[in-house]
Amino acid sequence: MANQQVFERDIKDHWSVKYEEAQFPSVQKGWILPVDRWKDFDPFILMAEDWFKRGTFSDHPHRGFQTVTYVVDGRLEHIDNAGGRDILEPGDVQYMNAGWTARHAEEAVGEDIAHTLQLWLNLPKDQKKTPTTYQNIYREDAPTASFEGGYVKVFSGNIAGVQGPLNSVVPITLSEINLEKEATYTHLLPETHNSFVYVLSGDLTIGSSNVNLKKHGVATLTFNEAGNDENKSEIKIKANSRRTRLLVYSGKPIKEEIVPYGPFVMNSMDEIKQAYRDYHNGLFGPPAK
Repeated sequence: MANQQVFERDIKDHWSVKYEEAQFPSVQKGWILPVDRWKDFDPFILMAEDWFKRGTFSDHPHRGFQTVTYVVDGRLEHIDNAGGRDILEPGDVQYMNAGWTARHAEEAVGEDIAHTLQLWLNLPKDQKKTPTTYQNIYREDAPTASFEGGYVKVFSGNIAGVQGPLNSVVPITLSEINLEKEATYTHLLPETHNSFVYVLSGDLTIGSSNVNLKKHGVATLTFNEAGNDENKSEIKIKANSRRTRLLVYSGKPIKEEIVPYGPFVMNSMDEIKQAYRDYHNGLFGPPAK
């Protein structure tokens, strides 16, 4: 039997993140994935890059989606109203399934300026009432696979023969790829997954059309939407500078209409209004403090 042909991915779109200064205690913000393009990014909704001091993201509610937060620099203190509290450091990841009634705070520690990337990941309509859960993945607990000139650290999914520890309601892959200058790497992903990359540092060439991305660069990738979930696809990456580091995210589209509004993501405006009523009526529980 002939070998299954591997779908070769290319760049669908790419851009550089633009940043704006924010009002204290927030410092600066940029939109890696702007929310008005969520249909292009499905199952991902938005991704924000934030620099902030303590008091920016104090007690607040969520409903109807998941978050995946990567700490770039500084320290991030997680506090939730179920008694959870922990401190995440650079390279750590926190996953939250907001489900039906999340209420938490995400604070910089002490005088730190926390620098984070927060991805919002949709929940299917039939999963929006699931219980709220949190999972911290510390950098040293995410397995790595080495290759000539670099290594890939796997936070979620089965990548390069290793399984990441993150367990999301909607399965995704999340990998951090580190390369030295002139190193090449072929990253494998399920061919049916929508995917994007974000460059944390360095300079690289990616895809069959050899698109150049530098620090703060974002690219969405082509994928085989009509393919087989079990089949792999590949995206080729070459580093043009030392210490090139990027994140690769992928997930299968959910294909449902959503309404992202404030801290909630539901399937209709009526459900958004109900979420606000439930919050103001105390159904999300006591404050996180």
